[in-house]
Amino acid sequence: MRLGHTRTEKDSMGEMSVPDSALYGASTQRAVLNFPVSGWRFSRPFIRALGLLKWAAAQANHDLGLLDAERSALIVQAAEEVTEGKLDEHFPLDVFQTGSGTSTNTNANEVISNRCCQLAGQPIGARNPVHPNDHVNMGQSSNDVIPSAIHISAAEQLKTALIPALHNLAGAIEAKAQEFHDIIKIGRTHLMDATPVRLGQEFAGYAQQVRLGIRRAEQAIAALQELALGGTAVGTGLNRHSDFPGKVMRHLEQRTGIPFREAADHFEAQGAKDAVVEASGQLKTIAVSLFKIANDIRWLGSGPRCGIGEISLPATQPGSSIMPGKVNPVMSESMMMVCAQVIGADATITWAGANGNFELNVMMPVMAHNLLCSIRLLANVAGTFADKCVSGIVANRERCQELVELSMAMVTSLAPKIGYDRAAEIAKESASTGKTVRQICLEKKVLPEAELNAALHPVAMTEPGGAG
Repeated sequence: MRLGHTRTEKDSMGEMSVPDSALYGASTQRAVLNFPVSGWRFSRPFIRALGLLKWAAAQANHDLGLLDAERSALIVQAAEEVTEGKLDEHFPLDVFQTGSGTSTNTNANEVISNRCCQLAGQPIGARNPVHPNDHVNMGQSSNDVIPSAIHISAAEQLKTALIPALHNLAGAIEAKAQEFHDIIKIGRTHLMDATPVRLGQEFAGYAQQVRLGIRRAEQAIAALQELALGGTAVGTGLNRHSDFPGKVMRHLEQRTGIPFREAADHFEAQGAKDAVVEASGQLKTIAVSLFKIANDIRWLGSGPRCGIGEISLPATQPGSSIMPGKVNPVMSESMMMVCAQVIGADATITWAGANGNFELNVMMPVMAHNLLCSIRLLANVAGTFADKCVSGIVANRERCQELVELSMAMVTSLAPKIGYDRAAEIAKESASTGKTVRQICLEKKVLPEAELNAALHPVAMTEPGGAG
């Protein structure tokens, strides 16, 4: 965009110099100058949602006889270009702006209006044949457009990005659970030795966490399906046709495959952002699940010689600039950092959601930014973790077997036969002497050898009822 050449445009506050090649107008330029805060712009999914809204609104207003065919067709074409990302360079505004997002709604209105002028052979800024407020924003307010765009963009990204990525991750973990089903290893509670488990059981538990994450993402979509569109300025629906919201919803469902619907109560939809907080809470829960999985996997692969070492993780890159041959669990670390970020973003969204005042929440842009960022990060990291870590995990069978035999917790299956107190004495002796539970029991002839071997059979300990 050529910033050295300018043109003069007007808005309700007067004249402004605007970059000559910019499709936005005076009001957007004021916001460019007012909010040089972070350099973070609204993301592509959000701009896409704005384009979809303006596209659907133009068609709905034409259906209702409020917008003539020529203007409607121009707006539809220009809004489609916004939807497809062809005009993204003309959306320059910082996320940290007016809390209603009015600047960004105005930005969309001006860009679409000026693009319509271009398409009609008129100069940029002519506002003829399409006016940014009278035509592009017909039946709308920033106060119902921006919350609707948050819902649409987040629901779309949940559907098309996060849920498929979680399905991929769950499938990768489930494949390992099946592969590792016959491998017996020591369980751990409180980070201490516990009774044996199957390595496949551990991985099946991880897969179930991800499957439940998919369900939570679906619940987040359900929470976002109600749209504020139709409430206009304060929730009363002033200046819009009574059938406008319903017609917009049908057009949006046609494009997204998501059955959006008009909010049951527009005062709730605009005064509060509880649905966004709910969706963020689901993402936080997913992040907690993925953190646990990634953290467990890096610990199980620790070592490889002097740690747990029950599994080997794929080597993706050198792990040290000074220690040759060192390989680190970098994919786990990447996922854990993403999860920490998502948990922090949820705190921001929660605080912003709590600051709805009367008929409008005025912290919506930062909520949109964090929600969409969380969805994108979780989707991306779930995919890379599945492909670059989980699919290449190898079980170290001998190490798993060695640790099972060394564990004092093996004595647990003897308690029903010899009593808790005597079993505890054997465990303490194992700890003090370094002998295995099996060795001590054989030396002391605690049970006949055949009965002892049956009781200490690790496979049986991984099933209901134990080895007894």
